[in-house]
Amino acid sequence: MRITTLFLIICFCMNSFAQNFSFGKVSKQELEEKFNPLDSFANAAYLHKYRRTYFQYDQEKGFVVVTEIFERIKIYTQEGFDYTTKKVSLYKSNRDQEEFSNLKAYTYNLIEGKIINEKLGKDGIFESELNKYLNQVKFTMPNIKVGSIIEYKYRVESPFIANIDDFVFQHDIPIHSLEASFEAPEYYNFKLLTKGFLSVIPKVEVRHGKITIMEKERSDGFSGPVKTTFSSSNLDFKKNVTSYSLTNVSALKEEPYVNNINNYCSAISYELSYVKYPQSPIKYYSTTWEDVVKTIFQSPSFDIELGKTGYFEEDIDALINSTSDPIMRASLIYNHVKHRVKWNGYYGKYTDGGVRKAYKDQVGNDAEINLMLTAMLRYAGLNANPVLVSTRHNGIPLFPTLDGYNYVVSAIETSNGVILLDATSKYSTPNILPIRTLNWEGRIVRDDKSSSTISLYPKEKSKNIVTIIANLKQNGNLEGAIRIAKTNYSAMTYREQYLETDKSQYLEKLENEYGGMEIDEFEVKNEMDLSNPVMESFKFTLEGQVDVIADKLYFSPLFFLKTKENPFKLEKREFPVDFGYSSSSRYMISVDLPEGYRVEVIPESVILALPDNLGAFKYNISVIGSKIQLVIDAEMNQAIISPIYYEALKEYFSKMIEKEAEQIVLTKV
Repeated sequence: MRITTLFLIICFCMNSFAQNFSFGKVSKQELEEKFNPLDSFANAAYLHKYRRTYFQYDQEKGFVVVTEIFERIKIYTQEGFDYTTKKVSLYKSNRDQEEFSNLKAYTYNLIEGKIINEKLGKDGIFESELNKYLNQVKFTMPNIKVGSIIEYKYRVESPFIANIDDFVFQHDIPIHSLEASFEAPEYYNFKLLTKGFLSVIPKVEVRHGKITIMEKERSDGFSGPVKTTFSSSNLDFKKNVTSYSLTNVSALKEEPYVNNINNYCSAISYELSYVKYPQSPIKYYSTTWEDVVKTIFQSPSFDIELGKTGYFEEDIDALINSTSDPIMRASLIYNHVKHRVKWNGYYGKYTDGGVRKAYKDQVGNDAEINLMLTAMLRYAGLNANPVLVSTRHNGIPLFPTLDGYNYVVSAIETSNGVILLDATSKYSTPNILPIRTLNWEGRIVRDDKSSSTISLYPKEKSKNIVTIIANLKQNGNLEGAIRIAKTNYSAMTYREQYLETDKSQYLEKLENEYGGMEIDEFEVKNEMDLSNPVMESFKFTLEGQVDVIADKLYFSPLFFLKTKENPFKLEKREFPVDFGYSSSSRYMISVDLPEGYRVEVIPESVILALPDNLGAFKYNISVIGSKIQLVIDAEMNQAIISPIYYEALKEYFSKMIEKEAEQIVLTKV
């Protein structure tokens, strides 16, 4: 048995080492593979990933950054077809833009024992402009089948020497083989920043490079015909090379309640620290958070825009002259900006067209809206400052980098604490920022150029209070009325879902969510009164809520509200559990029992608690005459739970779900 196992391992290793990763050299063995040996559930896998990023000297442009990509992917299932479309983002700014070229791509299939390849044609390549900062090239591979292998290679040339895309070493599918390298001339000093749980150790070496500079000289023509002579000179320099070689990298799979899975994938970032050309002074970029803040603050699209006031003074004077109360002034200005200027969906820490144009056109990016808000608050006498934020999709800014922040909100510093404001969302309220901004900490930037970190999470819990008064019928139907009150983030999320959708579609979705419930007399209060909880109420009828066996009735007193499954299924978790914000829920349920029945079995009341006061679940049930009364209080006191508590959290949810599913047994009198 051991000899056979050892033989199979040796054969697998020999087969792996024998793979040819030259472009176009796809093997029959690769095409015959039915499942991935690293992960039998994988829909696809990278057989090989290659990336080389280096600096190339151009006589006209100077140094440009070139990235060469070669990837080979095996498709195991139809779900793996998602990996047969590749999207390449190309940055642009003013007249500069990245250029995509040298695309070659093939699909390989094994048909009757023969390898058949099909070349990607022009009809499978699509170029588009995503926005004023991004173009995109997208290509979709032809003739895809389960078992296909695709491979492609291309080149991107970029004039943005400080903008190096991350080297990503982990994806949501396995990687068999990965090779990558980054080469930079000695004139550019880059910081190497790592993230993720996978150990990646680069090989570092110094190589020699050479630049050939062509020169031409034209005679003055006084001593004869005008002549042009050409000459060339060489400049030798050193280049720093870091290279990576990995094999058998497991997939990084999405899990419930993860802020941004890319925060935890293994990757290397190269951040330009400084530039030092021969006989020139050093030009620093970002080495500390102070440097980052200074660079951002000194940008005309930040500091100067923040100082402009003439375009709004008349409007704000008319708005606030009737009150001297600072909080009332702040509220009036906040609501004025929210209703006056609409967010265009663009993220950025700098303004685009400027605050004056955004105010006039009544549309702008987040920086224009919230820098404008900050300026107005200052004009009204409040101690207001901008706050730099990294949104959830941008990742957590662990290191001081210029790309670490991509968004701006506003803060008012008072003797009672800081009030955070974001006027891009019409449903946001003070200290209740849009969920996209809830990402650890922001950095408040003051007029004197000083900065400090500030938590973006609210101290007050978001509440969800559900009251149900219902009658249970002998046939198992449930009739009654429900009222739901929501505050803070629960309210903001509800308003976004309800007010931004068709009302009939919303009701249909609600009825389906509750198992075919019939809803009548539906009403929503305070839908736009953001200072009060949003209130939803309706009457309902729901069939089949009871199991009838002989002369007994079995049902859960939570009925359609009980949690169906535990979201935490992994044995071990390396990432924090991110609930977004702290919350509390209260369920108060009163049910009239059907006539002629009495309670035979009732669940016990119980209290479940997470360690270190992270959360608690209180289940209190009683029988009063012919009524069953259930009160449940569930609290999650922390927005983010460390992975060291994962086992306790998983067990907590398991016991909670088990408790919610416990049944009451009624028997005929």
